[in-house]
Amino acid sequence: GIVIATHDGSVIRSTLDNIQTQQYSTLVTQLAAKGKGVVRDLDPEDDLTFLRVRSKKHEIMVAETKTYLLIVIQNPNEL
Repeated sequence: GIVIATHDGSVIRSTLDNIQTQQYSTLVTQLAAKGKGVVRDLDPEDDLTFLRVRSKKHEIMVAETKTYLLIVIQNPNEL
């Protein structure tokens, strides 16, 4: 599924149901913010632009711009 959200977790568009959309938009925006902080701690001049997390059940990819987050969730076993 795909979720487009702002950095504060407000959903702009989604292909998921409402419950999943809220879960992913809230939790992934927090994860992306923490990842961005880690990158900045390592190199203050660098910035996080893409984040990928893979588990046995899901692969979550996050592309970040100044305004939006594009969150893609897929099952890696179906590829």
